[in-house]
Amino acid sequence: MNKIETIEQFEQLLTREPRVFFLKHSLTCPISAHAYREMDRFLREHPREKGYFLAVQESRELSNYIARKFGIQHESPQAFLFINQRPVWYDSHYQITADTLAKI
Repeated sequence: MNKIETIEQFEQLLTREPRVFFLKHSLTCPISAHAYREMDRFLREHPREKGYFLAVQESRELSNYIARKFGIQHESPQAFLFINQRPVWYDSHYQITADTLAKI
């Protein structure tokens, strides 16, 4: 997964990629570490999919921006699937699994 740190990078990503998975990841939360591993496993098993993440502690401005822009309450960990610049799916915590992501 590639790390995104700024609002500008995030907006460029959405413009550039028609379909992208995105994870809000906490560097200190064991549940978030589990979600990160699950998303990483999913992306390795599905190499055509694109995946990016932000570290909440390092990119709080971007995390809050995503919540405001899309009207989705912030949670961490929180995974999204964006298609054509819009979130078509999102979930959090233990619902973020490789199997769940593969079904979307």
